[in-house]
Amino acid sequence: MKVIHTDNAPAAVGPYVQAIEAGNMVFVSGQIPFVPSTMTKVSEDIKDQTKQSLENVKAILEAAGCSLNDVVRCGIFLKDMNDFAKVNEVYGQYFSNHKPARSCVEVARLPKDVLVEIEAIAYKK
Repeated sequence: MKVIHTDNAPAAVGPYVQAIEAGNMVFVSGQIPFVPSTMTKVSEDIKDQTKQSLENVKAILEAAGCSLNDVVRCGIFLKDMNDFAKVNEVYGQYFSNHKPARSCVEVARLPKDVLVEIEAIAYKK
């Protein structure tokens, strides 16, 4: 196994890593909408938060030698399922031709009271 780390995504703030590469698989930890350089929430807007979370996933995948086209599964955690359509709108801009398997669930609370968290699993060719 290999630990993946990049300064282009928020640093892990607990006993976990940004991602782990195991064989041909890359497991990206849940990414919240923090701007890497400031470690602060991008905004209170769900679309901005979704975009930042996906940019963080993308940066980690690139550090592992992958891209969003290598993602086989995503998990999305929402504070409010009423934001589903807005999240889908942004998500669709990142996964337009390539569509991985996905789940999306509403949760009671997310770290730092963000509105969305996104995790991914990629297959490294």
